[in-house]
Amino acid sequence: MRQLLRPPRLAPGARVAVVATSGPVPEERLQAGLDVLRGWDLDPVVGSHVLDRHGALGYLAGSDADRAADLQRAWCDPSVDAVLCARGGYGMQRMVDLLDWEAMRAAGPKVLAGFSDITVLQQAFATRLGLVTLYGPAAAGADFIKSARAQEQLRATLFAPESVRTLTASGGGALVPGRARGVTLGGCLSLLASDLGTPHALPGARGGLLLLEDIGEPAYRVDRMLTQLLRTGWLDGVAGVALGSWAGCGPYEGVRAVLADRLGGLGVPVVEEFGFGHCDDASTIPLGMTAELDADAGTLTFDEPALR
Repeated sequence: MRQLLRPPRLAPGARVAVVATSGPVPEERLQAGLDVLRGWDLDPVVGSHVLDRHGALGYLAGSDADRAADLQRAWCDPSVDAVLCARGGYGMQRMVDLLDWEAMRAAGPKVLAGFSDITVLQQAFATRLGLVTLYGPAAAGADFIKSARAQEQLRATLFAPESVRTLTASGGGALVPGRARGVTLGGCLSLLASDLGTPHALPGARGGLLLLEDIGEPAYRVDRMLTQLLRTGWLDGVAGVALGSWAGCGPYEGVRAVLADRLGGLGVPVVEEFGFGHCDDASTIPLGMTAELDADAGTLTFDEPALR
């Protein structure tokens, strides 16, 4: 793992595009998210298909081609400084191969933010563009709209990233004690597992600080996905692990037992309940940045700000 290229930070008046790359977006939540962005003195614009819904597959925000076109158009628009995903859901794997990576590389570095299903796109940005991305709340996400803390942490990361170089676990501590240095990667466990072997996925976590979280996956499925990552060798050489939320995955004691069983044998520091992912007051965490994980203190400290 090597540190990736940092995009420029935002300034008041910056134009940000909000696109629906995966699941359909409720209009009222979209408008509420846009109001938050306007309150930060940003100029939000929305993709042409942001409110679309696929005619036959209602879990998709319109067709694969239209979702890809919205993302491509926003990224390649020289007036746009950042692209914020409206929500996760499902659908990124269906459209990521439709993107013109040469054109997106030529458009130059800018901010991409999202989480959950966006893990697939963030892996592709790492492998195809070599670019730092932000694993943080979606612009039209219910948790983002109602959480002043999530809003403030994303705003600080976008405008003053030097102010959030150290992140602290919100409720947990060391599952496995120790310190480790590496480059952050990861995201949603189920997407990392399903992305294995695809053209844009990271080849492995060697030398990295791995972020893991998920939603709605019972303990046995968390076990299955972690076991898949172990059996493929994808976790070989990982430097440390930070665990986020496991909402809807059953009693946490059961999930915790699986995490300890599957990750404890790696011989690296593991910190739990770090407060990112599908949870209230979710933190924004840069992917592709060199940092130090202190499991005992429950901190993740980056060598430099996430954005230039």
